[in-house]
Amino acid sequence: MFKIIIEKECSCFKKSNLVNGLEMESKDEALMKSIEMRNFMNDEFCGKHSFKVQEAENSFVIAMSDSTSNGCCGGGCGTH
Repeated sequence: MFKIIIEKECSCFKKSNLVNGLEMESKDEALMKSIEMRNFMNDEFCGKHSFKVQEAENSFVIAMSDSTSNGCCGGGCGTH
């Protein structure tokens, strides 16, 4: 089994219908789903964070790749 993990759940993630900790049978399926989730998060969320996919053992981690210049710490400020 391969797992898709959201490293830090920002408030936009918490408001979405996305699920943290999804498990997939195949590595390819998990990679494709994690890329789909990352693209959705980058396109549909408020834009205060951008997201990237990282492979870690039997998991794909969707992590915040940076914060914006609005002073956000990257920890899910709750202001969006």
